[in-house]
Amino acid sequence: MHSLKCTIIELIHSCKTLNSFKQIHAQLITSTLIHDDFISNKVTDFLGKSFGFVDYACKYLIHQDFSSNSYPFNTLIASYANCNKPEAAFLCYKRFLQCGFYPDMFSFPVVLKSCTKICGIGEGKQIHGMVLKMGFACDLYVRNSMIHFYGSCGDCVDAGKLFDEMTVRDVVSWSGLISGCVRAGLYDEAILRFKEMDIMPNVAGVVSVVVACGFVGDLNIGKGVHGLILKRAFEKDLVVSNALLNMYVKCECLGDARRVFRKLNERDVVSWTSMISGLVMYKCSNEALDLFDEMLILGVEPDKFILTSILSACANVGALSYGRRIHDYIDSKSIVWDAHIGTSMIDMYFKCGCIEMALRTFSKLSSRNVLTWNALLGGLAVHGYACCHSGMADEGLWHFYQMETYNISPGLEHYGCIVNLLCKADLLDEAQNIVRSMPMPPDAAIWGSLLSACNTKGNVELSQDLVDKLHLFKEKDSGVYVLCCNKYAINEKWDDLTKARRLMKENSIEKSPGLSVIEIRCTS
Repeated sequence: MHSLKCTIIELIHSCKTLNSFKQIHAQLITSTLIHDDFISNKVTDFLGKSFGFVDYACKYLIHQDFSSNSYPFNTLIASYANCNKPEAAFLCYKRFLQCGFYPDMFSFPVVLKSCTKICGIGEGKQIHGMVLKMGFACDLYVRNSMIHFYGSCGDCVDAGKLFDEMTVRDVVSWSGLISGCVRAGLYDEAILRFKEMDIMPNVAGVVSVVVACGFVGDLNIGKGVHGLILKRAFEKDLVVSNALLNMYVKCECLGDARRVFRKLNERDVVSWTSMISGLVMYKCSNEALDLFDEMLILGVEPDKFILTSILSACANVGALSYGRRIHDYIDSKSIVWDAHIGTSMIDMYFKCGCIEMALRTFSKLSSRNVLTWNALLGGLAVHGYACCHSGMADEGLWHFYQMETYNISPGLEHYGCIVNLLCKADLLDEAQNIVRSMPMPPDAAIWGSLLSACNTKGNVELSQDLVDKLHLFKEKDSGVYVLCCNKYAINEKWDDLTKARRLMKENSIEKSPGLSVIEIRCTS
C-alpha cells in the first residue's frame, strides 16, 4: 500500500490533463486511498492549480466528508481566489454550501478575497450575512477580511462601521481601513485614522498614509512618516521607498525626492517613472533627459509613462533630435501608439517647429482624446494657423458664442483666447466689453492682451472701471506690471507709474529676463 501511495503521489505531480486525472481518481477509489488525508490534500493542491477543472474539482470534493476536514475545501477556494479566476472561488463556495458544507473562520477570508478581486459588493454582502448568521462576526481574522473587502470596493462607510465596532484591533485592522480610505480618495480621512493609531503601523499602513500625504500635499505628516520609516528600517522595502519618492514629487520637494532616489539599493520602473516625471513636471527637463539616458544604460526598459514624460521634456527644451530618437525607439520596440504617447509626440514636434511631422503623427493616431485635439489646435495656433493670427474675428466670436449651444460654460482660457483675438483685430472696445462680462477675474494673459493692444494703438486708454480692477490684480506676473508701467510712462502718468512699481515691490515681483531655447548641433 505504501508503494502504491508513493506512485499515486508521483502521478498527481506529473498529471497534465483531466483525462489523466480521471484515471488517477479511479485508482484512488478502488484502492480506498481517496479517504487518506495526505492524498486528499495533494489532490486539492493539484486541482487548485488546474484552473480548467473547476466543475470536476467541485464534484470531487463534494463527495468527500465535509464534517471531518474543511481544509481541502478552503484550500481549493483559496487557490482560485489567488489566481486569475477569482469568480471560480465564489462559485465553489456556493456549490459547497448547497451540498451541506459549513464554512469556518478560515473559509470566509478566502471567499471575501475573491469578492474583492471581482469588486463583487453584492456577493461580499452575502458573505457578511453568513458571517453574522454563523457567529463569526467577532473573529478578528474574519472581521479584518470584511474591512479589507469593503475598503477595496470603495465602501468606506461600512468598513468604518465594522472597524469602530471592534473591541480588539490589530495592525491589519488599521492598515485595512487606512488603505481603503486611500483607494476611495478619502486622503484626509486616511491621514486622520493614521494619527489615531495606537499600535505601530506595518508596511501597508505606512505606504497608504504616504500616498495620502502626496495627494493632499501634507509635507509635515509625510516627513514625520519618513522618520518612522527610517526608524523601523522600512525603507529597505522598495514599495515604501517608491511611495516616499512619489510623495516628495507631489509635494514639490525635488531635493528630498532626489535623495530618496539616489539612496535606493534597487530601482524598478516605478522608481524611474516617479523621478523622471517629477523632474519634467517642475521644468528640470535636461536633468530628466540625463536620467533617462542613465536608465537606458542600466538596461531598464521604459514604459509608456516614462516615454510620455521624456517627450514632454524634449518639448520643453526644444530637443528635436532627442525627440526623434524617442520616436525611433517607440517604432523599433513596436510599442503601441496610444493617445498619451501620441499627444506628447504631437506637442513635441509642434514646439520644436516641425509642423509637418506633428500633422503626420496626428493623422496616424488611431486613438485620440480631447488632449490630442488640444495639442493639435494649440500647436497650429502658435504657428499662425488660427483665427487670432489670421484676423478672423467674426469666425472666432461665432465659435465662442456657439459654446452655449452645447451647454459648455466658457472658462478662463476661452475668455483669454477671445480677448486676444479681438485685441489683435484692433477691436479693443469689444475686448473690454468681454472682460467686463466675465464671471471670474481676468488673469495675466487677458491683462497682457489688453495692455499690449493699448500700447500698440498709442493713445487708446483702458476704461476707468477696468483700470480700477487692474489694481486688484493679485498674480505675481511681472509682464502685466511692466506693460502697465510702460503705458503710464508713455502717457506721463508718473503718480500711477510710482504706484504700480510700489505694488511690484510690495508683492516681491521682479521682471523676468527674456530667454529662448534652441538646440545646438555640435560637430567635433
